[in-house]
Amino acid sequence: MMNQEEVPPQEIVQVSSESSSEDLSSKELEQGQLIVDVKGEVKQPGVYEMAADTRVKDVIKRAGGFTGEADQYEINLAQKLFDEMILIVPKLGEENTSNTVIKSSKVRINYATVEEIQKLPGIGPSKAKAIVEYRDEIGYFQSAQDLLNVSGIGEKTLESLLEEIQIP
Repeated sequence: MMNQEEVPPQEIVQVSSESSSEDLSSKELEQGQLIVDVKGEVKQPGVYEMAADTRVKDVIKRAGGFTGEADQYEINLAQKLFDEMILIVPKLGEENTSNTVIKSSKVRINYATVEEIQKLPGIGPSKAKAIVEYRDEIGYFQSAQDLLNVSGIGEKTLESLLEEIQIP
């Protein structure tokens, strides 16, 4: 079982970012696919390629389900998956820190608040609000290029955002 010292030092929350395994990193992901790393008390821990619209319950099932020692009450089975997520299923009786998963330092543009978006380079209050309004009216961004449809976002702004945002 991974302890907290083994987890890369980043902001601790419920979801995480870590490099994909070598066998999957060289493979091109299809549109709408993501990679999730499942660790801990599942029957088949590993890195799984999943559809973008799936939830934690789906990747747990794909990993063979929980072991008999899994603390299932510490896992939100309804949570949506996202690319580069790490899911650590703790053992019964372990401290909650064993279930700690980390959040990517990138801004998840389809879920971020106006305040979170404003922290991006070149994005002030009006552009952040325009991004959220566009997302609310049109729907989630499918690619970074979709940001060019937002009023006030041009090629240069988009270029400065590419390393800072995560879509989906």
